[in-house]
Amino acid sequence: QLQLVESGGGLVQPGGSLRLSCTASEFALDNYAIGWFRQAPGKEREGVACITTSGATNYARGVEGRFGVSRDNAENTVSLQMNNLRPDDTAVYYCNRGRSDRWITWGQGTQVTVSS
Repeated sequence: QLQLVESGGGLVQPGGSLRLSCTASEFALDNYAIGWFRQAPGKEREGVACITTSGATNYARGVEGRFGVSRDNAENTVSLQMNNLRPDDTAVYYCNRGRSDRWITWGQGTQVTVSS
């Protein structure tokens, strides 16, 4: 049983939007910083966005102003809203939880493809 599950990926046209979700079955996400990462074919995994336990957010330079990360603690969910998508946003997207300055729980990922 996976401890973190990502969902919401799919195929969209350039300029379109997707909302990804990260949920956990065995722990409360609001006890952790939650990060979003992505890995495109032939490239290393990179950080995309992060939300702290206090609600502060951080974004990679390439997505700031287009992506937003938020929490719904009642649903134990962290979402990544992605707007104005570009072909180079195509990747498998992952969420993770942080503890003691480490990312400790990887999910299976969800595929995002941006193409005409």
